This record gives sequence, C-alpha cells and structure tokens, in this order.
Amino acid sequence: MGTNLKNLYPQTVWAHFATLCEIPRASLHEAALVEHLSVWAEARGIAARVDAAGNLILNKSASPGCEAMPGVILQGHLDMVCQVNSGTQHDFLRDPINVVVRDGWLVAENTTLGADNGIGVALVLAALEAPDLIHPALEVLLTVNEESGMDGARGLLPGSLQGKTLINLDSEDWGHFYLGCAGGVDVEVHHECERQDIPPDYALLRFEVSGLRGGHSGIDIHLGRGNAIKLLAEALRDLAAHTDLRLMALNGGTARNAIPREAYAVCALPVAMASNIDAWVQHRHESWRMRFKEVDAGVSLVCKHYDAIPDTGIAHTAPLLAFLDTVANGVARVSEDFPGVTDTSSNLGVAVLEQGVFRATFKVRSLLDERADALADKLISYAVGYGLRAGKHGAYPGWTPNPSSGLLALCQQVYSAQFGQPAGLQVIHAGLECGLLAASHPHLEMISFGPDIRGAHAPGERVEIASVARCWTLLRAILQALAKDGY
Repeated sequence: MGTNLKNLYPQTVWAHFATLCEIPRASLHEAALVEHLSVWAEARGIAARVDAAGNLILNKSASPGCEAMPGVILQGHLDMVCQVNSGTQHDFLRDPINVVVRDGWLVAENTTLGADNGIGVALVLAALEAPDLIHPALEVLLTVNEESGMDGARGLLPGSLQGKTLINLDSEDWGHFYLGCAGGVDVEVHHECERQDIPPDYALLRFEVSGLRGGHSGIDIHLGRGNAIKLLAEALRDLAAHTDLRLMALNGGTARNAIPREAYAVCALPVAMASNIDAWVQHRHESWRMRFKEVDAGVSLVCKHYDAIPDTGIAHTAPLLAFLDTVANGVARVSEDFPGVTDTSSNLGVAVLEQGVFRATFKVRSLLDERADALADKLISYAVGYGLRAGKHGAYPGWTPNPSSGLLALCQQVYSAQFGQPAGLQVIHAGLECGLLAASHPHLEMISFGPDIRGAHAPGERVEIASVARCWTLLRAILQALAKDGY
C-alpha cells in the first residue's frame, strides 16, 4: 500500500480502513468484504447477519448498566466509487488501493481513495471493538451498492432496525452536523442511430478531452468545473458547422454521480479538412485553458490521426451533438433556506455511442423531491424533442431537516463540550441513505457527520487525518451521552 496506516491515530480506525483498502469493494462487488466482516464480528461475539438486500447488520449489547437506554444505529455504506486516471493500470476488482500521507492528508494519487464511505465504516467498526467505550445497544447497518443505486438502503425491510436514533457517518465536511440531504433520480436516454457508409476521401480522427478534475456530481456541481462530455460535444458541434463531420463513436464518463473527467470521439472528416485540423484543435485547447484557468486549468484537447480508412458513421450527427451540447447540466437552483447550498442540479455523467447505439445517463438531485422530478421530466422532454427515447429510473427521496430534533440538540451539546465551539448545521446536495431509511423506518431521529474529505468520486480523493481523529472523539462522546442520559 506504500503507507502503514496502522501507525496513524486513532490506530483502530486506521487499521480498519487499511483492511478496506486491501479488499476490493466496488459497487455490486462487496460480497468478499461482507464475508470478511461477518467473520471478524462473530470472532468477537458480535452478532452478524446479512439481509435479503445484501446489507450487513451487526448487533452488540449495551454496556453494563446501560441496558435500559434506547438503542443506537450506526450506519455507513461498504462500496466505493471506482475512478482511475488515464495511463494508470488499476483493477478495482482485484487490486488494493495505493495510498500516501501528504501534508496531513491521506491521498490516493491516481485512483479514488474510498474514504467515501470507508472512513465512516472504519469508525463504526472501531466503536464495536473499543473495550472502554460506554454505549447503549448498538446496531450497525452497513449497506451495499449505495453509489450506483442505493440498492441496500432501498431493499431494507421495514422493521429491520430497532434503535431509536441513527448516526450516519457519510458526510464529508468536519465541524458540521448534517440534518438533511437531496433526493435524486436518474434520467436515461437511448437511441438507435441510422448508420451510413462514409465516402472514401475522408480521414479517420480521434478527439480526446482530458485533464479535468471531475468530482462528486452533487457536492462539487456548483464549482463550475468542466464536464468532458459537454466540452467534447461543444467542440465537435463547432467543427461540424464548418465541415462535414461524421460521428462514428463517442465515450465519456464512467458514473452518473461523478462529473466526467475524460471523453473521446472517433470521427471522419474530409481529407482536406483533416490535414489542417491541428490549428483548430490548438485554438480550442488554448480557449478552454483560459476559460477554466481558475477551476480546471489542466483541461486538454488533442486530436489523433489514424491511417485506417473509416467505414460507417451515424447518418445524423448534428442533432445528437446539439442535444449533448445544449442539454441542461449543472446547478439549476440555489437554496433559499440554506445559503450557499445547491438546491437542484443535473449532471450528464455518462454518454456512449457504440455500433450506432447511443445512451446517456443524467443524475438529477434536489432538496425537494418534486423539483428533482420536474427537472427530470424537462430533461426527458428535451431528449424527446431531438428524437431520442428517455425515461426516469432509480428515484430515491431526500431527507427532510428537523431542526427541533432532540438528537440534534444532544449532539450540539456534546460537540460544544468537546471542541469549545458550536457545530455548524447543514444540508448536503448529495444523496445520503437517510432519506430511504426514514421512509422504511419513520420513527428514527437521524443525524450525519464525518471528517474532511475532498475530491470524492475522482482520482486524488483525500481525507484529512486530524479530522478523522476528531470524528472518533465525537462519536465516542455522543455514544456515551446517549448511554447515560439519552435525550
């Protein structure tokens, strides 16, 4: 791994995170980790079961004298977003995550780190085995496939959890308690394109957009970073306005909940135009560097010339490029109730054209479920206007804030006592599982907190080491307060 995480403080938390870095846990591939943790728990007398959705549920009895206090649920998700830089060989189904310590942060330089939500899971596991921790009865819910569908939380049966309160450890901004989150829905677009032969006097080229920072499609959507799919479509549409461009293939993005960092297209152009394309590419490249110099200065556009003769492309390139170039992407509404927080957004996360079949996926989020649904409907109507098929899938509810929560009041008291200042209160423009858990278990009072994590869902993801220690201190103190006094 390159770094001995067990030497970091708190040792038990980092030892568990080291294990999570060693065992692959891509979405839909968490079975090996579930088995490992089940064996780990049972060896320590902690009851373990796997429910029908694949979630791991662990139970530990209350500390002596705390049996009468209501139980507490600790919750996180086992899977991680898998992104890797071009030119880096990494198989997320086999290879461990390589990490380094730099300037007080733990970093994965060329892949995602999985601190989202591996740190939350590590905190929970450390709490389960801490011999000196005073706590009520603990239920630990570790869900599967949160990142690509929230299937674990969605499949949790009502009545599966008995606790009164739930602490979610999937937030990424230390010093804040989160008491609400966005809901979301996916919009999927599909079209089978008519194909036609390309004239013999055309040349084959590949345009590549790269060097973008990407990021989380909710938390980072307001930062104005470039979307590789949108930039590629913008460039090709401009080029198509000056010559006969035949689109053959296109591929951009790998996850609907990550801002696309890279995209490419294979095209055919008349030989005369192709032979003079480099000046246009350089102009576009320099224009983007100026446009994104404050947020995405590494943006790059290159063109590769092939000796092969192009065969077939899609018959109607212009409408498809126009759709990708002009469809809504980014912040649609800013919250009026929570200053500086995005209320509603969309992210064009994946676009693929292969063998004449086009598909694209958008992640739509909103703090109000009705607004997410309305924006999704607009995206569908827009796609249909270009002759494409589209539909909504995978909707999940948001988590409605409850500022008068007794759990929140207790957590604020504990935070102030531990750190000498009040915690901030926030809602997050991302999909925590709390919304789905509230739907299946409406009696729960919930709160979320976590360490400082930056660059989630993109290579270079990092977590501040000191903030993990602070999270550990806070979690222990909250559990002790719930065990002794409740609320």
